[in-house]
Amino acid sequence: MVYIIAYLTAHPGKGDEVVSLAATLIEATRREAGCITYDLYRKPAEPDVLVFVETWKDKAAVDAHFEEPHLKAFQAAMADLLVEARIELVTPEKVEVL
Repeated sequence: MVYIIAYLTAHPGKGDEVVSLAATLIEATRREAGCITYDLYRKPAEPDVLVFVETWKDKAAVDAHFEEPHLKAFQAAMADLLVEARIELVTPEKVEVL
């Protein structure tokens, strides 16, 4: 299995907008072949800090996910909403920052 942890920090007051836009992404991604879990969490005390926690069957499934139109649309929509994004790919061998 392969895990992805994506840390997103929205501009102040934009966390709700990120969550709203993520709803379509989450629904579509959960239907992808190789997706085991795909969840979005928010820090209660910091509503503009969000974390995606994902579990994938293998790296090939992750690679396919990164080519999906719904992910690309979400990334484009996030361009003006995020201050920072950090994506980590976690495998048994290593942790890689994408």
